[in-house]
Amino acid sequence: FFGVAFGRKSDLTIASTAFVTAMILMVAHWNWMDPSIANLQPVLNSYWLMIHVAVIVASYGPFTLAMILGLVALFLMIFTNKNNKAKMELNIKEITYINELALTVGLIMLTIGNFLGGQWANESWGRYWGWDPKETWALISIMVYAFVIHARFVPALRGLFAYNFMSVLAFASILMTYFGVNFHLSGKHSYASGESQNVVYYLYALAIVLVISVLAFIKYKKLYKKK
Repeated sequence: FFGVAFGRKSDLTIASTAFVTAMILMVAHWNWMDPSIANLQPVLNSYWLMIHVAVIVASYGPFTLAMILGLVALFLMIFTNKNNKAKMELNIKEITYINELALTVGLIMLTIGNFLGGQWANESWGRYWGWDPKETWALISIMVYAFVIHARFVPALRGLFAYNFMSVLAFASILMTYFGVNFHLSGKHSYASGESQNVVYYLYALAIVLVISVLAFIKYKKLYKKK
């Protein structure tokens, strides 16, 4: 929905949205996730479940789209040369604007969702905030994305490469909030858990992102830096 709404006139955004959809379907059908449905815990038997969780999870859509668009922008930088520079630059600017819009919507939704979660926590546990791992990482995600969105006001961090690189890297905070807390940490929000995945996979993903980013930065510095 967000991809169609944000980039209905951008072919690259529509393609990125289709990729995100395929990725979500793939994750949903992975066999390492336990498909069994357990009894609902008493604390979850509340109308806040549909409101708070729906807003929080919905915010992950724009964040995921922004991460994919950031990767697409980095790849476009890698494949830029003197012959196609004008067209590539136009495409990069286009998806960067959509990326920024997606992050803004996602950040607003995530912030609202956390305020709603605080209200639910007060009704269930008698406090709005308790520095639970899930709460803490949700706050970290808000701070990370707020920094990314406002980084353009910092001269040293202004530019197409810096913004797209940070939008990709920032998604790690969402992955930690959604998966990492459940698999590697424990707290009041540990309703879903399972066998923790090997940390090596995370390192592989980080290494791939860094390689792509280095190659993109080399081209960006050569062809776009003076723009």
